[in-house]
Amino acid sequence: MTNKNKNSRGVAATGIIAAIAASSCCIPPVIAAIAGVGGAAGSLSWMEPLRPYLIGLAVVAIGYAWYNHLKPVKKEDCCDIEAKPKWYQTKSFLVAITLFAAISITFPYYSGIFFGDNKKEVTVADKNNIQKINFKVDGMTCDACQNHVNHAVNELPGIIDVKSSYSEGNAVIEFDSTQTSILEIEKAINGTGYRVVGKK
Repeated sequence: MTNKNKNSRGVAATGIIAAIAASSCCIPPVIAAIAGVGGAAGSLSWMEPLRPYLIGLAVVAIGYAWYNHLKPVKKEDCCDIEAKPKWYQTKSFLVAITLFAAISITFPYYSGIFFGDNKKEVTVADKNNIQKINFKVDGMTCDACQNHVNHAVNELPGIIDVKSSYSEGNAVIEFDSTQTSILEIEKAINGTGYRVVGKK
């Protein structure tokens, strides 16, 4: 195996790993919601600050793999042309890893499709029972996180409206206090793996 071939495989693997790692903080919430479990959803949130660097590494690595594949073959490497290329040396493989990397990197932006719409129509007997509370939530880092919180809270009875925001670090919830309580809502949020650190 030539150095070029070793480099192609190593660089492609680096690109894929970096692309997956770039969205690793957003993948657990979706898996947790699909599986119906919580707890570990926010466990990789510490990687969020590294996301821009991991995306950059993935782009550079895959770009270099393409450069390495497309650059003209030197005369001393001419004998490699006759040998059938390995699967990781083909253009199809590079196209596949490029698409996979793009799907992985953009995952936070389309992850909402994995959370079913579980919002229910709530009948309120007395409008005086409607309460609105703003929870300060720690650990949310992307759209997948806030969608997970919204989904978990909407599972409770009496939830009229829930709006979570990872950028604001909060969840504003309107509910019928005769059907659910602040404590139950807090438990639902904490059950996702993120943590309520305050409320008002």
